[in-house]
Amino acid sequence: MENNMLVFKNCFKTINELFDLQSNFHIIAGPCSIESLEQMEQTAQFLVKNGLKFIRGGAFKPRTSPYEFQGLGLEGLKIIDFIRKKYKLLTVSEILDPRDLDVALEYIDIIQIGSRNMHNYALLKEVGKTNHPILLKRGMMATVKEFLSAAEYIVLNGNTNLILCERGIRTFEDSTRNTLDISCIAIVKQETSLPIIADLSHSLGRTDIALSIAKAIKSIGADGIMVELHPNSKKAQSDSKQQMNFKEFEKILATLSVLQ
Repeated sequence: MENNMLVFKNCFKTINELFDLQSNFHIIAGPCSIESLEQMEQTAQFLVKNGLKFIRGGAFKPRTSPYEFQGLGLEGLKIIDFIRKKYKLLTVSEILDPRDLDVALEYIDIIQIGSRNMHNYALLKEVGKTNHPILLKRGMMATVKEFLSAAEYIVLNGNTNLILCERGIRTFEDSTRNTLDISCIAIVKQETSLPIIADLSHSLGRTDIALSIAKAIKSIGADGIMVELHPNSKKAQSDSKQQMNFKEFEKILATLSVLQ
């Protein structure tokens, strides 16, 4: 792994132009799935009111069951593109297929590579050939070494505009959706020059302990968190139990603001 570490140590922090590494903490929030323009308008207005600059939303949804909502696809990307232009927000959304890369470059500010695609080396190589900001999530059963090796596929193809995301790994523990590995964040901060955030929603799968975990994530030196946020989370078309409503999210914002 020594050669990997050398590559990362020499990464230029060009992501700094978009993801300000001088700022203490970043918050990326938005619904699991883009469901409608109205839903995204309500979310964007809330984020702008609270001074946030990143909005997330899934257009392509990799679901365990083929019968579950798979996202709006291109229509979803057009909605989030409209939202970012209207509200001056930076967008984060996932693609699953290298064939969707060209349209993603047009509509998405930060392209997300999700947990299921961390081992999709063809996709990693293709996004690596761009200079577009990439958010790479840790695979649900990946070691830290495997996570960094996946990141290196992107870096070695020339793209150092990379943000890592710890999103929890699958263990025998069933109190949460996944087990959030805080040690991964500490190792990445120590051994690389890359920013790393934590996905509270996919790691926890619940909202009741998110505030406590957010404080822990900030204290360990992470660069930010990603949270799923929905105007009416109970009626969300995907992952309703892990999505926060606006009141729940306001508590996190207030607490993290005090900790600045």
